[in-house]
Amino acid sequence: MKTNIVIFGAPGSGKGTQSDKMIEKYGFEHISTGDVLRSEMKNGTELGKTAKQYIDQGQLVPDQLIVDMLASVYDSFGRDHKGVIFDGFPRTIPQAEALKAMLSERGDKVAAMIELDVPEDELMKRLVLRGQMSGRSDDNEETIKKRLDVYHSQTSPLIDWYEREGIRNHIDGLGELDRIFGDICSVIDKI
Repeated sequence: MKTNIVIFGAPGSGKGTQSDKMIEKYGFEHISTGDVLRSEMKNGTELGKTAKQYIDQGQLVPDQLIVDMLASVYDSFGRDHKGVIFDGFPRTIPQAEALKAMLSERGDKVAAMIELDVPEDELMKRLVLRGQMSGRSDDNEETIKKRLDVYHSQTSPLIDWYEREGIRNHIDGLGELDRIFGDICSVIDKI
């Protein structure tokens, strides 16, 4: 059975950073919805143009576009991969249900949801700094506030959904990177 993991948390909670560390240690594949979407937008594909309209408004990209795209990327890894980290997806309960169904069709499942919990004032600091360093246009205070509002209203209900699925793992995402990663490894090593 594959060790498929949903890494979960608000924008700026450290999902990408911790995903990189998990890939290095465990050899997982990685699907970052944000990276895939940014690539599509940069390349000017139809999906990218459509997605850009939503993202520029601080809104979520429609589920079906994302699910089809993720299924294609997941299948591109072949059957022999160790597992996939889903980063930035799912963001809503319908997406979580669609991911569960897509994996089930392939005889796979999500083994763990790892929730990185970071206070909102720290998220804002991290994202503003990231925007200054990376030049990402969506890392400005106005858009960050919209993204955090969307996270709280549409995405945070997934915490209870994954709790009911019995695979939610809460991690304190504030503090030393190595301590946070050690907590994540404790979860993965028990799967």
